[in-house]
Amino acid sequence: MQAYTGFAQVYDLFMDNVPYEEWGVYLTGLLQEYGVTDGIVLDLGCGTGKITRLLKARGYDMIGVDSSGEMLGAAMEQETEGILYLCQDMRKFELYGTVAAVVSICDSINYILEEDELREVFALVNNYLDPGGMFVFDLNTRYKYETVLGDTVICENREEGSFIWENYYHETEQVNEYDLTFFVREEGELYRKYQETHYQRGYDLGDVKRLLQEAGLEFVAAYDAFTREAPRQDSQRIYIIAREFQKRGIKQA
Repeated sequence: MQAYTGFAQVYDLFMDNVPYEEWGVYLTGLLQEYGVTDGIVLDLGCGTGKITRLLKARGYDMIGVDSSGEMLGAAMEQETEGILYLCQDMRKFELYGTVAAVVSICDSINYILEEDELREVFALVNNYLDPGGMFVFDLNTRYKYETVLGDTVICENREEGSFIWENYYHETEQVNEYDLTFFVREEGELYRKYQETHYQRGYDLGDVKRLLQEAGLEFVAAYDAFTREAPRQDSQRIYIIAREFQKRGIKQA
């Protein structure tokens, strides 16, 4: 099933426990620390545009790219002045020029399941970065999939809707399968049922460094999420910072 179709209608509702403001402050701090204080920033896998709008409010010129038209539709129902939204697959996105930075937050990169495709995403990022431009992205770790999420069921019931989130971790492929069933209240006592299946892969940091290098990007740092500390064995989310180093000859739009 295609991900983020019906779920797009209630994504922000069920993600209201995510401290996006704090994430935005942390992300802005990283960008500024590595010299990106203004200019054009691409939010890759922008979803409903929460981070896109937060970065726009902090003075960046924003582009948001997502493959889900439904998620972008939700984003465009919010304040969009000065934000360009593009419905594109991150594995083959195209821009009209280069950008000062690319960010990809909320485990969007984990949706890339094959190393060859992840290398292609990195190569495209490298292609569209200004000389010395920065790439900041996060990843759910294998530890999180294996130990925290794997083979668990998460449920939530509200007046506006309910969901059942079933996880299955496939160890050989290092892939976590999310089976989502949710009920959205439409009118009166009527609820509409939606079902989606999502897949995310956990990557070892060493493999990510190798793929960045093969794509022409220079690895700069990795942090345990929302700190400046090195990732731990039990880190559930990490942030990775890379820099444009060498173009790989992908034709620009």
